Amino acid sequence: MIPNPLALIAEITHRCPLHCVYCSNPLELAAVSSELSTQEWIDVFQQAGKLGMLHAHFTGGEPLARPDLRDLIAGARAAGLYTNLITSAVGLVETRLQALVDAGLDHIQISFQDSREGAANWIAGAKAHAHKIELSRIVRRHKIAFTVNLVIHRQNIDHVEEMISFIEQLAPERMEIAHTQYYGWALRNRAALLPTRAQLEKAVETVATAEKRLAGRIRIDSVVPDYYARFPKACMGGWGRKLMLINPSGKVLPCHAAEVIPGLEFENVREQSLEFIWQQSSSFQRFRGEEWMPEPCRSCERRAEDFGGCRCQALLLAGDATATDPACSLAPAHHIVEVALIETNSGGVAAQPVSAASFVQLQQRAEQLWTYRTNSE
Repeated sequence: MIPNPLALIAEITHRCPLHCVYCSNPLELAAVSSELSTQEWIDVFQQAGKLGMLHAHFTGGEPLARPDLRDLIAGARAAGLYTNLITSAVGLVETRLQALVDAGLDHIQISFQDSREGAANWIAGAKAHAHKIELSRIVRRHKIAFTVNLVIHRQNIDHVEEMISFIEQLAPERMEIAHTQYYGWALRNRAALLPTRAQLEKAVETVATAEKRLAGRIRIDSVVPDYYARFPKACMGGWGRKLMLINPSGKVLPCHAAEVIPGLEFENVREQSLEFIWQQSSSFQRFRGEEWMPEPCRSCERRAEDFGGCRCQALLLAGDATATDPACSLAPAHHIVEVALIETNSGGVAAQPVSAASFVQLQQRAEQLWTYRTNSE
């Protein structure tokens, strides 16, 4: 038997007031009618606690869209889990924050899209920036840990120094500077979001300088784009090795994008226990260990460090979830990433990203035009 998971990622809803152009959530979102009930989630947290999990990360979508969030946090705390709310802060006011803290909230992570209000609201697809700033100030009045998350991409990377100074003024304990991961809408918008090598190198230097300056005051965690790395990251710490993710309808996944992989059936907490799913389900065992690995992964000395990289990225780029992640410089399909980098660094003007909301509007308009033309004929 493998060791029990360390943390539960609770995607309690896919509802979200933002329409971020880099969103990596699945394109097919869970319907509100399919969401787990309050009691079903509380039962999940009890099972997680008995499995020895340490953390419950509340995410979405926007978890604040659930009116029962206070009860869910209380349920997770009662199960002995450290509670972390990952939020846009839209829908949060001081009285509700106090209620969440009273219920047992230990940590809050607020996402920012930029340091400049106009750009931030444009990237998010909503006028949320000013509210986030106000909420960050309110958070500091409470005895909970505070992280600010900032997603970096080609549209904002050129003023990363300004963004770090902006975050510093919010006084979090931790600053997370993460480059866009190319899944979901982020993959659709990759041409507009993938930074050039020169942009990335300058940003890396800026972050390194800030890490030294802020040492002992604010911890900085920085993640560079997979496409520029020599070797891939161990996605989610390895498939089914450390984490379990439960989506709003109760499906249990090794990562948030796993449902894109065809041929895998994922168990639901309404039908099976977390312990059974973790230890015995075919989906969690599918890419554990080394038996599934192709060459060069199987004989690579890094196979126990990166586990062949991301299975979802392998599928999305190479068309094969069992392939070595094309982000790896040793991968047979690495040329796919190289082509993307050549296009990005060719000196052309970056494309403009399209948000999920505007893409849907374009689709609806196209369907209306198609219907009109068909009827006219």
